[in-house]
Amino acid sequence: MHIGIVARLDIPKGVELAEEIIGFLIDKNIQVSLDSSLAEKMPEFRDLGVDLSEMEVDIIIAIGGDGTILRTQSFVNGKKIPIFGINMGTVGFLTEIDPENAFNALEEVLAGKYFVEQRTQLRVYHGRELPSALNEVVMMTRKPAKMLHIEISVDEEIVEELRADGLIIATPSGSTAYSMSAGGPIVDPRVEAFLIVPICPFKLGARAIVVSNKSEIKVKLLRKGKKAIAVIDGQFEEEINYLEELIFKKSETDAYFVRLTKDFYKKVREKLTEGGINS
Repeated sequence: MHIGIVARLDIPKGVELAEEIIGFLIDKNIQVSLDSSLAEKMPEFRDLGVDLSEMEVDIIIAIGGDGTILRTQSFVNGKKIPIFGINMGTVGFLTEIDPENAFNALEEVLAGKYFVEQRTQLRVYHGRELPSALNEVVMMTRKPAKMLHIEISVDEEIVEELRADGLIIATPSGSTAYSMSAGGPIVDPRVEAFLIVPICPFKLGARAIVVSNKSEIKVKLLRKGKKAIAVIDGQFEEEINYLEELIFKKSETDAYFVRLTKDFYKKVREKLTEGGINS
């Protein structure tokens, strides 16, 4: 087995855990590659550094929060490399385990006692294909306290025209992220759907909508002189101008995660009780 390791670098404990895991894997004669930015933090393992986009491994261990998972997935998208998340962030819906259980969980993985879960992604177009989204695409204004005037259509049928602070197009994976905070429903990742969630709409009847992931969603900017930005998984920004459209479809490539248990609803209960605050 060949294992890649990525870690959130601004948390010293994350880097320390990564170093311990590297030693643990090497002692078990496992081939290891490190994200080059992590390798720079560890002179003794610098020769194991590889650019994340060039990493060819069986599994990637991502030490951090959901942001670390999303960053990692954006680099390995299309390679079908499953990601094993160790939570060093706050809520961490995409991560699998907490640091205190890391080594017992790794023993399970090395023994083959795991399964790989597939998660749907969003394909995004704006005159050209943009990076895919695992969680969501957020459309918002460049200037704070300004509203967007947008038209939303599904399969060429106009669903809504509204003014709002922004709009979220989310996958089931993203239903427990920004979409949830904006009032969207929590959706089981097995459901074949996308969510359309207005952010603070200036219209009482505007509500979150769940649509089939086989549909094509279009969002058009209607207000002349107003620009918007689309933020994909918090990693990539694209500017949108008057009468331009963002188009969303189901991606042909899924994201893959190493899982030890099927406990989505238990995780939801626990994470929402914590509320993202570490005690």
